[in-house]
Amino acid sequence: MARTAGLFISIWGLLTATSAALLPQKPLVQPADEQPITKADPIPLPLVVWHGLGDNYKADGLRSIGDLANDANPGTHMYYIRLDDDPSADRTATFLGNVTEQVLKVCHDLATHPIVSRAPAINGLGFSQGGQFLRAYIERCNNPPVHTLITFGSQHNGISEFQKCADNDWICQSWDGYLKRNTWSNFVQSRLVPAQYFRDPEDLDGYLENSNFLADINNERAVKNETYKSNLKKLKKFIMFMFEDDETVVPKESAYFAEYNKTSDEVTRLQDRRLYKEDWLGLKWLDEKGRLEFKIAEGGHMQLSEELLRATFKRYLGVNSTWGDEGV
Repeated sequence: MARTAGLFISIWGLLTATSAALLPQKPLVQPADEQPITKADPIPLPLVVWHGLGDNYKADGLRSIGDLANDANPGTHMYYIRLDDDPSADRTATFLGNVTEQVLKVCHDLATHPIVSRAPAINGLGFSQGGQFLRAYIERCNNPPVHTLITFGSQHNGISEFQKCADNDWICQSWDGYLKRNTWSNFVQSRLVPAQYFRDPEDLDGYLENSNFLADINNERAVKNETYKSNLKKLKKFIMFMFEDDETVVPKESAYFAEYNKTSDEVTRLQDRRLYKEDWLGLKWLDEKGRLEFKIAEGGHMQLSEELLRATFKRYLGVNSTWGDEGV
């Protein structure tokens, strides 16, 4: 996720050429295409992975995680979400694009995939921003439905700061200044991906009025979308990992839907927020059913150990999450 001078020059060129309309803690308690799929088959559910900022669907690191998932649960069909078949363009789409349009594309891709679409359910694995994007897929489409959603270091409650620039990176600093001055403009909100999940608790009016993505999928506006809540409640498990030493995501507690006050340095946990108490998204319902879990991952942002991943896949994507699972 590091910003380089060359990257920002190319991003600026793409940005100005792009035209896109603005679219609307603690919990409480691979088969072959021609083979028929039946609930009796003891095969793990397909695992759909949405990568993070600056990554691409063909990256070696992402594929090695898929290998781990298959080692933990043999027979798992892996699907890596891509916004373009060209890895370079897919990477660019993590910076530039309209997230609402991107989610719609993924909804279509999954609903028409020859294997994934035929499964009674899928599991979702989201890294960094890919986590809240997968949640948006569940809320807005959920076809095929997601059984278990696991997110690592995701910005479920947004970011209140954009990634810091190096002291000697004047291009990044110039870009950062422009972004901060124009965060709520239609131009930025319909084109720059991180801006679409920016959320400053000290400027909630601007956020609620202008956010292209996060304010909607978090059901924070006056008129609530009951479909979002209904779809999220269909999850059998929602596991959220926060990186203990995360300095990339500000605030890191966003991984838990928590709110951070920069002035007082206080964190308001999910269970103490209106979003939970009034159950705008069904998170309270999931929590009371024991389906919501808050986990810690040691280290900085996206510093994932093989041991943690293997244990997570075994525990949450194994025998209780198969095509033969009557709970799907």
